[in-house]
Amino acid sequence: MPDRTPAAPPAERPSGGIARIVGASLIGTTVEWYDFFLYGSAAALVFNTLFFPTGDPLTGTLIAFVTYAIGFAARPIGGIVFGHFGDRIGRKKLLVLSLLLMGGATFAMGLLPTYDTIGVAAPVLLTVLRLIQGFALGGEWGGAVLIVSEHGGDKHRGFWASWPQAGAPGGNLLATGVLALLAAVQSEAAFLSWGWRVPFLLSGVLVVIGLWIRVSVSESPVFLEAQARARAEAARGVKDRPPVVEVFRTGWREVLGAIGTRFGENISYYVLTSFLLVYVTTHLGLPKSTALNAVLIGSAVHFVTIPLWGALSDRLGRRPVTLIGSVGMAAWAFAFFALLDTGSFAVITLAVTVGLLLHGAMYGPQAAFVSEMFDTRVRYSGASMGSQLASIVAGALAPIIAVELLRDHGSGTPVALYLSAAAIVTTLTVAVLKETRGRDLTRSAAVAPGPRRDSAPVAGAPRA
Repeated sequence: MPDRTPAAPPAERPSGGIARIVGASLIGTTVEWYDFFLYGSAAALVFNTLFFPTGDPLTGTLIAFVTYAIGFAARPIGGIVFGHFGDRIGRKKLLVLSLLLMGGATFAMGLLPTYDTIGVAAPVLLTVLRLIQGFALGGEWGGAVLIVSEHGGDKHRGFWASWPQAGAPGGNLLATGVLALLAAVQSEAAFLSWGWRVPFLLSGVLVVIGLWIRVSVSESPVFLEAQARARAEAARGVKDRPPVVEVFRTGWREVLGAIGTRFGENISYYVLTSFLLVYVTTHLGLPKSTALNAVLIGSAVHFVTIPLWGALSDRLGRRPVTLIGSVGMAAWAFAFFALLDTGSFAVITLAVTVGLLLHGAMYGPQAAFVSEMFDTRVRYSGASMGSQLASIVAGALAPIIAVELLRDHGSGTPVALYLSAAAIVTTLTVAVLKETRGRDLTRSAAVAPGPRRDSAPVAGAPRA
């Protein structure tokens, strides 16, 4: 039996309990997702003319979405770097750093001169800041969900860990709400001239609030226990491989499982939110407020229901709840575009809301599901790599592919086929994965007998 170092002393434990940890993670992820989604909304609405002017509106939007995708390309790098140090020195320190990087880059975007002022330097600077955003967000997700998962108990982990997930619709709700408010009270000329800068500059205030709350929480007791155990082993001369190396060596199946689990969820979210703005305003010719308000209402429902899906996964399991969302999304994709084509605000809102409800069924259990796949020593690295690699092959390309399909075919049907196929990929992946509900995160995922090797415990899902 391996040595078990006692858990962290009471002084290291969160003084406010799990609710305080959840609140700190939720507020931090909401701020970071606000920053990240703000770019996506601005890319669909204003960046095409301010930073990427062309004769064709869809072409300008497509170029803006390419820089949007560049942020996704930086996310796996952020996941690897933050994951390595998060598994070495702790979750909390890296979460503070990610928030500072994200907020600083977003605030700087609000100060950028446009193409008309400095020419090609404007989109270049915008792209660099987008890369910083992606790098920061790549490290945020893993740390935020893990610090909650590792503080909470096995019985209700799905519920507690789903709250940081709600930061995504929370951030989108905040970003879309600010843009919708500005669009309602400003003229088009004023919004394009200076109004679009306000949401970016507001990020500075939000980051200060997020940091104030985030620095008050304590480190994960599960991590502290694993860290103490690793130090004891190091003192005995046991060598340990870097977490990233160990994940690629022994946990690649789990990384692939995490990618497949996120594939349909990631694509569906960006089609339902970012691409929707393009489809409604450019293809249907409806006002920006129609699309923004529909996303606003849908995101509010999404925010409230994600923890409910997480709680349901504590009762039914991670796999059944995820399959409800993926199978439902595969069918709803076709109804979604048919409803959008009606041009009715109420019907468009219904289409978005139902779509986001189904997305929540995939997204709510995901934090616990992915966290439970990996051992503590490599959990930050494994969860971050699986999540952020999915963002490249799925979320980064989703708006680009959708816009290109719309431009080539002039219809939402090909986009519906693309969305449905993505949901089917997640359905097939989850169908072959093992259930992880109730796993004890303090024990190694490796249970194979035999002498201990000179490495960290093998990463992977618990064996039956």
